[in-house]
Amino acid sequence: MATQTKTATSPKDENPSVQASSDFHKKLVIVGDGGCGKTSMLTAFATGVFPENPQATLLETVITNVNVGNKKVRLSLCDTAGQETYDRLRTRSYTDAAVVVVVFSIDAPDSLDNVETRWNPEVRHFCFKVPCLVVGNKKDLRNCPDTVEELRERRLSPVTYKEGAAMAKKIKAKAYMECSALDKQGVQEVFQRAARLAISPRSRNFWSSWCCAYT
Repeated sequence: MATQTKTATSPKDENPSVQASSDFHKKLVIVGDGGCGKTSMLTAFATGVFPENPQATLLETVITNVNVGNKKVRLSLCDTAGQETYDRLRTRSYTDAAVVVVVFSIDAPDSLDNVETRWNPEVRHFCFKVPCLVVGNKKDLRNCPDTVEELRERRLSPVTYKEGAAMAKKIKAKAYMECSALDKQGVQEVFQRAARLAISPRSRNFWSSWCCAYT
């Protein structure tokens, strides 16, 4: 379980007592299309509560502690805006990233396509040697009748697990995972895996190898 210590917008606002009690301090950057649920996913993880009215994020950092085995990892979770208007602001967030989480929405097939065409090139450019985790969010909508019908009318269907995993393998991410920020299913596991990747020396050159990790 993550423990939210403070919400900050700059390093000077961080709580020094939290830093002193941690074995590692790592930065995690979350990217993906606007509306795919990045902020809700982060909030559900850090607070255990799904936000009723999530607001669009420009750039916000939440500090949490995550236990990985017998190690305590202090994660700075950097939430970013997916809209192209904020490209320049978002790219500055990649500095010092230890792991990048690329999120798409299972009820939005276009957001999966953008993992390859938009987010993979950007992450490779700014974080070439940083491990990447691909996450399919809104898992609860995959079998939602209204969602299935709405997509069917557009000759589309929710993203399958196989499609998400294939995309992660295609861009040579370290792992593919799914979660639902609404019911919090799989959310803790996503950030646990991300923290493990952030502190693992074997994960540093993630573009040259694919680790078959499916959850």
